[in-house]
Amino acid sequence: MTRPATSTGFMAFADGQTWYRITGELAANAERAPLVVVHGGPGATHDYCLAMAELAADGRAVIHYDQFGCGRSSHRPDWDPSRWTVQLFIDELAALIDQLGLTSYHLLGQSWGGMLGPEFVLAHPDGIRSLSICDSPASMQLWIEAANTLRAQLPAEVQQTLTEHEDAGTIDSPDYAAATTVFYDRHVCRVVPNPPEVAASFQALEANPSVYLAMNGPTEFHVTGSLKPWSVIDRLPGIRVPTLVVAGEYDEAMPLVWQPFLDQIPDVRSHVFAEASHMPHVEQPAEFLQVVGDFLREHDPA
Repeated sequence: MTRPATSTGFMAFADGQTWYRITGELAANAERAPLVVVHGGPGATHDYCLAMAELAADGRAVIHYDQFGCGRSSHRPDWDPSRWTVQLFIDELAALIDQLGLTSYHLLGQSWGGMLGPEFVLAHPDGIRSLSICDSPASMQLWIEAANTLRAQLPAEVQQTLTEHEDAGTIDSPDYAAATTVFYDRHVCRVVPNPPEVAASFQALEANPSVYLAMNGPTEFHVTGSLKPWSVIDRLPGIRVPTLVVAGEYDEAMPLVWQPFLDQIPDVRSHVFAEASHMPHVEQPAEFLQVVGDFLREHDPA
């Protein structure tokens, strides 16, 4: 059962508002620094990350939010796709941290959130006690390489279905959806059927795909959006906060996509969750809470 929210609210942003959720109490000079959780997508919702609210069990506040364009925040399906940029989401997160008055905090990003996390640390390093990068690539080129590797391991008939519909431009076909599900059940979330909070994020993304289509593309392994050339690799030595990198054994984020974090960030460690894929916080929750919780406690205020 998900730990209930202590409070929720809205922040004015862009031409609309950003919704946020706080578990626990935000208090100045707290023994445990608050944790800000940045969800994936782009264009998903915070729901599938709600298991992380249990990190509030040791007395820290845990903050989730729905990024602009999705979930309970303002939707802008009419925006020109060029408006959905990394900088927009850096600015949104900076505004949220200012709105909540956070001066000392941890940052955790999952999937796309773990791409945004390093970008944010490089742009706004003050006050960040630690960075956790969960199931994320250091570049989209590496992500595409890993996706192609895993796709080539799918049953031949599944690969054929995917290719035929992508070539024909019929990716809205039920057959294409069924074929993508084979990949997702192996490499995105191995808890099948998906838990309600995971299903909620997928349903929200399907109902409102504008941000995902603009920045990523139609599926996890068919990348056509503006993030395709993205990379943070050459800037990683500039990350000067303690960093934890985690992934699952069967994660679509294969080791090759996150190895640059280990090679280039000065203070970094990693952990791989056995029998998990892209959502170890859902697939191996007790171990995830232990590994991440220990890391956060190590870097809380003295």
